[in-house]
Amino acid sequence: MIFRSFLAGAALLAALAAPALAADYLGGAVKSTDIGGKMVLTDAKGMTLYIFDKDTAGTSTCYDQCAEKWPPLLAEDAAKADGDFSIVERTDGTRMWAYKSMPLYYWVEDMAPGDTLGDGVGGVWHLAIE
Repeated sequence: MIFRSFLAGAALLAALAAPALAADYLGGAVKSTDIGGKMVLTDAKGMTLYIFDKDTAGTSTCYDQCAEKWPPLLAEDAAKADGDFSIVERTDGTRMWAYKSMPLYYWVEDMAPGDTLGDGVGGVWHLAIE
């Protein structure tokens, strides 16, 4: 009887923990991590990724001073699109990752993994939600 209760309790804990497990994408370069109850995209180090309302699918509009505050998640030259992740060619010749066609960025004021200080900035920057 005690053993069955233990198994039932363990199964319940596993079920409750399942949504908090991170998913890896792009060979671990991007992860989906539970931050504040939302599954948010982060880089491999846990730094939060964002999308910009002024971008359109497959096009980045964040350059110069904008890109200094919102650095793009750059893609290596050999990188290839994978599932919901695509590559955006920037006008400055660099390539960056996009999720569901929306370019992905960091926020310069996020200092530690899990920081989400960029969410809502200017009403146009938002967490990249899976």
